[in-house]
Amino acid sequence: MTGGEREEEREEERREERPAGPRGPRGLLALLRPRAGAGQIAGGLLCLVLGFAVAAQVQSTKHDTTFATARQDELVGVLADLGQRSERLRADLRDLEDTKAQLERDAEGGTALEDARERATTYGLLAGTLPAEGPGIELLIGDPGHGVKAIDLLDALQELRDAGAEVVQVNDVRVGVDTYFLDGRNGVQADGESLSAPYRFLAIGDAHTMTTALNIPGGLVRTLRGAGATVLITPRAKVTIGAVRSP
Repeated sequence: MTGGEREEEREEERREERPAGPRGPRGLLALLRPRAGAGQIAGGLLCLVLGFAVAAQVQSTKHDTTFATARQDELVGVLADLGQRSERLRADLRDLEDTKAQLERDAEGGTALEDARERATTYGLLAGTLPAEGPGIELLIGDPGHGVKAIDLLDALQELRDAGAEVVQVNDVRVGVDTYFLDGRNGVQADGESLSAPYRFLAIGDAHTMTTALNIPGGLVRTLRGAGATVLITPRAKVTIGAVRSP
């Protein structure tokens, strides 16, 4: 065997011993496909998580860095807008405070006016310049023997006042704080006006208290009956006193 033949034989043996490689496009792709291990996969996932965290942090701090990165003219505009809003709020607050003060003045004025009206009514009733209506009694004193005197009618009025009578009328005379009784030729007079029997007292107040006071033993009723008079006391749920005094 010549030297050339031996060389060809060795070359053929080397080709048989070399592993068969990939052939065609698929073989080329197989050669180019990366070989990823477990460590590489873990590192990739870690990078992905870190990327999401960084994006979230940037998004959350975006508003905080807005003013820090804003231009001077933008900051001036923001401050001007805030100042206008603050002024509007202060104006609204002043309007509300003025409204509150006005309502308080109106309430106080209404209360004072109501108090004044109540006082005027009370004084009018005490002075006898206003008519009155309310629960009370009717005291009717008959005098067939003409034995009733001015002092007896004055005692009757005093007993009624002591028992809490608020408003009193005798016949057609409205009783006031300065009412007086006098004996005259034609009978008893009240505040200069002649009264004729039967003497009719209308009194507004607690009916039970006034009736009890008039009927106490040895009191007005017994005295009047001792003088020959007749006495009739009638409690009424509504007593109307229409007589008034001149102011």
